[in-house]
Amino acid sequence: MGKRKKLLSMLMLVMAVSMILAACGSDGAKDSSSKDSNKKEKLIAGTEATFAPFESMDDNGKVVGIDVDVLKAIGEETGKEFEVKNIGWEPVFQQVTNGEIDLGASGITITDERKETYDFTEPYYEATQLIVVKKDSKVKSLQDLKDKKIAVQINTTGHIAAQKLQGKTSPKIKAYENQPLAFQEVINGSVDAAIGDNAVVIEYLKNNPDAKLKTVEDDAFEKEYYGFMVKKGNKEVLDVLNEGLKKMKENGKLAKITSQELK
Repeated sequence: MGKRKKLLSMLMLVMAVSMILAACGSDGAKDSSSKDSNKKEKLIAGTEATFAPFESMDDNGKVVGIDVDVLKAIGEETGKEFEVKNIGWEPVFQQVTNGEIDLGASGITITDERKETYDFTEPYYEATQLIVVKKDSKVKSLQDLKDKKIAVQINTTGHIAAQKLQGKTSPKIKAYENQPLAFQEVINGSVDAAIGDNAVVIEYLKNNPDAKLKTVEDDAFEKEYYGFMVKKGNKEVLDVLNEGLKKMKENGKLAKITSQELK
């Protein structure tokens, strides 16, 4: 009888320990599951908010524009939430690389060179470059800028176009942190022309009617396509963005926001 009681006690102890361990495991799994389910519910996008109409700051210090509206719509289609932070043009690339932000959303042109380091979504906007000069300028083409001073936004496709024309080390190419600064240099007479993205140039001239500037088009500029940029291999975020863009193209939301029919 004593042996049976002892055996029964040992069995009850083992069962009690097993239940405690199971409960702990359950709670741990629950916590892990909860963390996983909440992982990346809010995705952080970096931008350079002097790039109207794609991104700019409103009177309340909030980033607004086409890119913000597209991300909001992607969120509606996918159930994700996006926060857009104004961090500057070059920091966008650095912080995507470092994992400080989830994506870059700053009217970023998809290029082969950038694709070596980053992954891009499907295109959501088609763009091209425009030349900006004073109204009395005699510049009629890109080739006319071969020996002239050109202002550009640093490390943009406008910068690349100027380098292709004059050479990468040309001292006549003046690179600035944003496009409005480049346009201001034309107004000041410090440079002969600026090169910038067409939608941004048009928006700037619309908002600055007294600037006495005009635009020059040239077929030498290739068509460009904007995409949202993520760290190389970040398939999780890339898939969310592409899923949202695909749905928006199909239901017409993207065209409504961008005023473009992009297939």
